[in-house]
Amino acid sequence: MIETTRSEDVFVLTMTAGENRFNPDMLGAFERALDEVEASEGAAAVVLTGQDKFFSNGLDLEWMMAHVDEGGPALVANGLQALYRRLLVFPTATVAAINGHAFAGGGMLALACDQRVMRRDRGFFCLPEVDINIPFTPGMSKLVQAKLTPSVATEVMLTGRRFTAQDAVAAGFVAAAVSEDEVVSAAVERAQALAGKDRGTVATIKQRMYPDVVAALDEPTAF
Repeated sequence: MIETTRSEDVFVLTMTAGENRFNPDMLGAFERALDEVEASEGAAAVVLTGQDKFFSNGLDLEWMMAHVDEGGPALVANGLQALYRRLLVFPTATVAAINGHAFAGGGMLALACDQRVMRRDRGFFCLPEVDINIPFTPGMSKLVQAKLTPSVATEVMLTGRRFTAQDAVAAGFVAAAVSEDEVVSAAVERAQALAGKDRGTVATIKQRMYPDVVAALDEPTAF
């Protein structure tokens, strides 16, 4: 579900599960991939991307509803919060190469990274929770508000607007809008430039940048 390759010092993690929705299998694949990066020695950075027209469409609601009796919704929501938390304070640079649609939990996955590059000719960034009647958890709210300006966060969270790459660059939460064949290479270039930073220093800086977000993401949610 996660294919890991390397480009010099950059680990490229490619989600390969279609719409790349989050369920226990996908979350476990992420943990193993990030464990591999952390276990490496020397300079390192991470690029996260998907395939074809999907970056990630968020929660696997079908799986969650099929496992309600076993606590599936809370299991996935809490696992996803843990993934966001890990990425937010990850000890290397992280860049999201948004190759296609980044919806709901998939959009927040991109926001958990340090930087974002987005395909300009196809795909939207959208947090549609207001339209599908699923309120953001406190931790997810804190994450979005930490990565967007107050006015953009208000628009993103309360309107469900679909942002093109050009819209996202104008709003300030995507660094560059590039062609399809440049999305990963542009993200790798940005990640490589930061790969030599000391991991302990990077992790400490991030933890001190986002203490309120980390604390909120640590709080269990019943979803």
